[in-house]
Amino acid sequence: MAEYDEAARKLTVKLVYYGPALSGKTTNLTRLHDLLAPPSRGDMMMLETQHDRTLFFDLLPMGFRAPSGDLIKFKLYTVPGQVAHDSTRKAVLSRADGVVFVADSQTSQTLNNAQSFDNLADNLQRVGLDIETLPLVVQFNKRDLSQIVPEAELHARWSATPWPLSLASALQGEGVRETLAALMPAVFRQLDGQHALQAQFGVSVEQFVTFLMD
Repeated sequence: MAEYDEAARKLTVKLVYYGPALSGKTTNLTRLHDLLAPPSRGDMMMLETQHDRTLFFDLLPMGFRAPSGDLIKFKLYTVPGQVAHDSTRKAVLSRADGVVFVADSQTSQTLNNAQSFDNLADNLQRVGLDIETLPLVVQFNKRDLSQIVPEAELHARWSATPWPLSLASALQGEGVRETLAALMPAVFRQLDGQHALQAQFGVSVEQFVTFLMD
């Protein structure tokens, strides 16, 4: 849940990139860091291990100043993909305001994607979040590789779900900002209900998206 610091006049929003190991969660954050204008983002913290790029989490802070003068700050986290770090995934997922599920487009990773999505649903329930109401976007990454699931097949599989589908090549920087932009309207609606973003902060849903694109 987003936290408002009245003394600092700062609203902090937590977004989590979730998915199987090596699907491109960390690459999404590094490319966002490269693509966003310096005034919009802070320094990225990245932890690596021998077997999984993410031991605990990567963190990319970013944000913008609302018309009210308050700071809207987003903290973007990744989680480790390896099964052995499931307790860490739950800890990072706790109190999330939105999730980007990063799947691997390669046909060989279909089962891993499904297992990881099921794990996301289970862990959301364990930390008291509802996958049916939590803002969520599904990104299929690595579209630049061969032997990938065709786009038409992905749309057919996910068309019956309530979650937006995004296609990306994070390594190339393609679809990275667009994925996060697809998540922002749902995050805005949730936060507006909790913190009256429009009435108290003077923030519109367009601002949630456009600062990513500047």
